[in-house]
Amino acid sequence: MRHAARTDANHEAVCKALRAIGVSVEYLKLPLDLLICHRGQTALMEIKTEGGRLTKDQVAFIARWPGTIHIVRNEREAIEAVLGPEAFK
Repeated sequence: MRHAARTDANHEAVCKALRAIGVSVEYLKLPLDLLICHRGQTALMEIKTEGGRLTKDQVAFIARWPGTIHIVRNEREAIEAVLGPEAFK
């Protein structure tokens, strides 16, 4: 399995936004970026830049993982993944 050599530039901002709304955030890096928990609900989250794509290993992991996985590109998408689209209405 090839490991990504860097963290995406938007990673810190997404983590900060999640923590600001009360989400517990644990940085994993592999197989996906984050383990998150909000109100007892746990999920995995992968942070990508606007043009970023999942690796083959990430696609394979997502295909076999039975739990919740969110793929986000910015703070808004991360918050909506946790709180739902009503978060910004």
